[in-house]
Amino acid sequence: MYIRFQSPLPGKRGVHTGVFGLANGLGRSGALTADEHVAWRAGNDWYNAAYPDPTDSDPTVYDPSIHPQATAWFKSTATHLLERIPRYLEILHAHGVECRRIESAAPGRIIYEDEVQIVVVPHEAPEEPQPAQLPDGVHSRLRNDGAERDPSTC
Repeated sequence: MYIRFQSPLPGKRGVHTGVFGLANGLGRSGALTADEHVAWRAGNDWYNAAYPDPTDSDPTVYDPSIHPQATAWFKSTATHLLERIPRYLEILHAHGVECRRIESAAPGRIIYEDEVQIVVVPHEAPEEPQPAQLPDGVHSRLRNDGAERDPSTC
């Protein structure tokens, strides 16, 4: 099973922005509080160190002229990566940014794979997104990519 957190609506290229891209947009725009900025930056630094950047193996994996709708998905076995997503969801929720969790056994044609993630070119019809879950104790109305490498493609 594969898991992806993404915006409910596609962007200009028809791709649903992933959780990191959504958070990076807030962080780079200056919209985050000081505490949120620290958490966002620390989270991105941790993720950058925790798993491979697909473009290190294949620089074209996210090239819009080759794979215009490529998206990254976590493997469900990457629990050490998934357990840190709720902090991103909290930040997004605090700013009214929707992010949905999608699970699929076959999200598309795999163009990259490592131990914890895949990058796919999606199938024609996307699966219906499900609300992302916030950690216990967080009230939710949630309906649920820099010079440095950010985990913005997930």
